[in-house]
Amino acid sequence: MVLANNAIRLRELQANIIGDHAIFNNVHQVSQSTLARILKRHQLQMKQLYRVPFERNSERVKRLRHEYVERVLQMDAKEILHEFIYIDEAGFNLTKARRRGRNIIGHRAIINVPGQRGGNITLCAAISQHGVLLRHAKMPYNTPHILAFLDRLHHIVTACNEMHKMQYTVIWDNVSFHRSALVQNWFQHHPQLTVLYLPPYSQFLNSIE
Repeated sequence: MVLANNAIRLRELQANIIGDHAIFNNVHQVSQSTLARILKRHQLQMKQLYRVPFERNSERVKRLRHEYVERVLQMDAKEILHEFIYIDEAGFNLTKARRRGRNIIGHRAIINVPGQRGGNITLCAAISQHGVLLRHAKMPYNTPHILAFLDRLHHIVTACNEMHKMQYTVIWDNVSFHRSALVQNWFQHHPQLTVLYLPPYSQFLNSIE
């Protein structure tokens, strides 16, 4: 029951056991403390719950992941030299501070922070098998910002491979401005770089994550 429903409470577990006349037919009462001891004995502990969208491991998403892997394998099988470039954006707050500290027992652990919440910045970075190609931090990204980032990235990869006919594939997620018409048009005018979108809920397939 606990493995099937990680959020189940002791009283719910108690009610299910008493009400189950098939598996627990001879159990007419059981205390919550007894259940807690049994769970602990079997190494089942109270933990923070992590929310996972229902769609994350649906058959549709699994199929899209399979198609993505097939596409990558097909690219690897081609004779043309190519390299994957992984891009992602991540936001940070400038007043981010540690949440845990130390002090004498009975006294609060205190850290001085500004009275107002600080500003936010977004870091956009691109990596390949050779390491970090480009990184840039600014305010939240949008279509014009990502186009400027792609222009700089294109200049870097073409300058590094003037004597090689290397093909590059940009791999990133499905955020809306990644799919904008202007971004699609940019890739059409820069044939040395193609784009491959990650399946939904599949950030673990992006090496930069």
